Amino acid sequence: MTQTMTMAKALNAGLRRALEADPKVLLAGEDIGKLGGVFRITEHLQRDFGEDRVVDSPLAESGIVGTSLGLALRGYRPVVEIQFDGFVWPAFDQIVSQVSRMRFRSLGRLSVPMVIRIPYGGAIGAIEHHSESPEAYFAHTPGLVVVSPSTPLDAYWMIQQAIASDDPVIFLEPKRRYHEKGEVDLSEPPLAMDAARVVLQGTDATILTYGPMVKTCVEAALAASGEGRSIEVVDLRSLSPLDDATIRASVEKTGRAIVVHEAVRTGGLGAEVAARLQEWCFYSLEAPVLRVTAYDMPYPPSRVEKNYLPDLDRILDAVDRSMAH
Repeated sequence: MTQTMTMAKALNAGLRRALEADPKVLLAGEDIGKLGGVFRITEHLQRDFGEDRVVDSPLAESGIVGTSLGLALRGYRPVVEIQFDGFVWPAFDQIVSQVSRMRFRSLGRLSVPMVIRIPYGGAIGAIEHHSESPEAYFAHTPGLVVVSPSTPLDAYWMIQQAIASDDPVIFLEPKRRYHEKGEVDLSEPPLAMDAARVVLQGTDATILTYGPMVKTCVEAALAASGEGRSIEVVDLRSLSPLDDATIRASVEKTGRAIVVHEAVRTGGLGAEVAARLQEWCFYSLEAPVLRVTAYDMPYPPSRVEKNYLPDLDRILDAVDRSMAH
């Protein structure tokens, strides 16, 4: 069965299905119960599943994550909501020093089946701490799975796959895409959670991206096709682990690679992808691997964020530079 829904509704439906399927699944976060969350992702779930399973937490991210870690160690499957990307920092210590290491520390005797949902990225006209892209911090941390859906279909299935995982998952939701609609097949997941997806086939260059920038990169690829250029777009979907096989196969086919993300350039995920491509595809590359990213500065005031974030023109400029070689 297929339905048309927004990403926000798809996430809500995926959480509902997980709550129905397993009584050990719990949700926790600030204002997720009666309000249904700032973005209404958890709307009506407390009404339908009760306050013991959909918990309005105190305003204390370190406490939310620490308590959920204890619940995970006791056999529950907590799903934590961090209200905005920039609010995750008070919980950062818990995540990187406890949540990520518990399985390794216990030599595999303990697992931490918990999901930390983080709305991330910009382009919503918000104030400081509401438009950040912290993915590289978590992808850098062994023991964490880091994923980001870009469509309602992926959002619906990947949240359920994340909840079913016995490893802790950082689940990054591109908030600027919450209200965009797409077809969702409710019968079976299209891909494993750690698999990349070729969104558009092409032969001249590969654009590698994820989350909020997938739609922008597809628009750039379609614009480039009007100039006779065939651009392949790959949605990474999983940032840790990366789907090395899909990335490598695409770039070996096209001979050119451009990595696009909203996060800042230095130390961003694009640097890791570029380094891997240099190792794997050196003899296939016709041009240097290029990156199109935000600038190395704190997120600016919303009035000028359009000048800070990668856009169609910056991506097309990178395509031109790559094709010039």
